[in-house]
Amino acid sequence: MIDYGLKGKIVVITGGAMGIGKCIREQFEAAGATVCVIDILENDCFVGDVADKETLERFAEKVLSEHGKVDILINNAKPIMRGITNGSYEDFEYAMRVGVTAPFYLSKLLMPHFAEGASVVNISSSRDRMSQPETESYTAAKGGIAALTHAMAVSLAGKARVNSISPGWIDTNYTVYEGADGAQHPAGRVGDPRDIANMVLYLCSDMAGFITGENICIDGGMTKQMIYHGDCGWLLQR
Repeated sequence: MIDYGLKGKIVVITGGAMGIGKCIREQFEAAGATVCVIDILENDCFVGDVADKETLERFAEKVLSEHGKVDILINNAKPIMRGITNGSYEDFEYAMRVGVTAPFYLSKLLMPHFAEGASVVNISSSRDRMSQPETESYTAAKGGIAALTHAMAVSLAGKARVNSISPGWIDTNYTVYEGADGAQHPAGRVGDPRDIANMVLYLCSDMAGFITGENICIDGGMTKQMIYHGDCGWLLQR
């Protein structure tokens, strides 16, 4: 395993109980870091909803009372996906609280206690630049956190580097896809959580010390591939 120099670091991860967040946690722990997780799912650190202001305050207080500092913050909690046809005002507002407000407020709470060389990584999505129908709440939240990233990078200059990652199709069950599902990606396969976790660890290491305010899309090249009707057997059907 690559030594990213993360041994002894205090890492905070939202949505770290399953999927990409769980993989990120495991990779940090394997690198010797101490990880604090908040998730609505059962975990051994803190169970709570990041959409709730007081919950974030109690979580931050717990982290700081136990560790006194934070080296790395990963804003990964996943907003709900609701469309414009059937999604309610409350659905959209909740998605924004999870996907944008919580990363902002948790960063604000922890900011005075960021250690020297601190790093923040926000998990956006390739949906910050492309969409399927009826995905407005999720897409807006992911677009919001991508923009929040470069704003925070400027505001936190000298305190923390801030970057975001936009995953494409990441199969959190580590399924190996054969045929068209894999072949449609220029990289030749569907992604898995390790593809994201590896980049997170790199961005949080001194190796990435000159990178801040960036959004890195990890999607196997899908957003770079132009498709026209008739190309490669692709046919538009409505």
